Amino acid sequence: MKIAKASLVRPGENVVYGVFALTVSYFVFAYSGRFGQISILLYYAVWLPLVLIDYRRALGNYLKYIWIFAFAVFALLSVFWSAAPGTTARAGVQYLTHVICALIAMRALDVKTLTLGSVTGAGVVLLYSLLFGVYHFDPLDGTVSFVGAFDSKNQLGFYASLAVFFCFSAIVLLKQRGFWLPICGVIGLLAAYCLYASQSATSVLTTLAVVGIIVGMQLFSLLPPKSRKLLFIAATVFGVITVIGAIYGGAIDSVLGAFGKDSTLTGRTYLWQQGIEAAGASPVIGIGYQAYWVQGFSEPERLWEEFFIGSRSGFHFHNTYIETMVETGAIGLVLLTALFLAGLFGHLKRVLAERQGFEPLVLFGISALLFVRSFAEIDVIFPYQIGSFLLYIAAGKLTMPAPQSVPLLSPKFAGETRQPVIHPFGSVYPNR
Repeated sequence: MKIAKASLVRPGENVVYGVFALTVSYFVFAYSGRFGQISILLYYAVWLPLVLIDYRRALGNYLKYIWIFAFAVFALLSVFWSAAPGTTARAGVQYLTHVICALIAMRALDVKTLTLGSVTGAGVVLLYSLLFGVYHFDPLDGTVSFVGAFDSKNQLGFYASLAVFFCFSAIVLLKQRGFWLPICGVIGLLAAYCLYASQSATSVLTTLAVVGIIVGMQLFSLLPPKSRKLLFIAATVFGVITVIGAIYGGAIDSVLGAFGKDSTLTGRTYLWQQGIEAAGASPVIGIGYQAYWVQGFSEPERLWEEFFIGSRSGFHFHNTYIETMVETGAIGLVLLTALFLAGLFGHLKRVLAERQGFEPLVLFGISALLFVRSFAEIDVIFPYQIGSFLLYIAAGKLTMPAPQSVPLLSPKFAGETRQPVIHPFGSVYPNR
């Protein structure tokens, strides 16, 4: 059977290719440090050729994406005042091309394909870590945790969080059955074990929080849009009051204690303090994108030594906003925060307004997960990272028309019973 090349860039018609491309991308993002530059070329190879097939459909009108590109462009421009211009130039070009690939994926894939591809992608990453992973001793808190094939338990925990979220979305929101049900079940169990073995408090807590939010939003979706908005406002007010009360009641210390953490968050509060002081050196435009953690500079060398980072790489301030402020100043911070909030509240608005549909819920869940993690990790400001890839896909979907609610049975077929053709990627009804 001959497949038209143009179908590779048509959302809904390219499920097989989309799942394959996303699986490759997840694996590259997770382990490019192990497999080197050839793996990065493989990532480009699954997305950039779509431009040659149909550049209009793959690229769209980039004038609509100015607000999406703003942070990436500013990061690249920071080469002109960077403390390490060579590092900034290379990283800036990588980040900008990474954003372009994410927007190509955004236009080529629908949310169903994104979800299923993320299930398989995260599943392959976790399976590889289980087969070839190791345990690391943390000299800061004296614990031994499973880090998989990563250098950090938090990265393993992040992919496990994504696996749990997308498996949940595939089964509960997309209502996938048949071929996909056992796959999601197995990968979900692997992810739960990795969350437990990694002992990553950030990943466990954010996963529970986001899945709980999505369950609540799904219950809201059963109501008419007007009632849904009123109930959401009431629930938000109640939630804020509850959180404030829990903070003053010492609940945070109790939760941290359950994970073996103290109030310093294993030294993160000290790192945040150091980052805020570093940001004062150039508060408006920063010292240059990725120009702080450079070998030979006195301050990062000191922090690497204090935190026992023998490799003198792969370290950061464990806070997206502080890291962004140090590297790109207040301007970069505003641009990135605007991108975060646009994705979060843009999809929330669609969730509260749509009568049916899983797409806004899935995209809101992605945005919420990345936003909650942003206060303790930096998943979205580096190239070739799954966090930044998903952030720009979610933001880019806001430039596309909102999905139209479709009745469960089209009036054209009222009174008819259609027999679906079953294949591994869902049920497809034959044309009439």
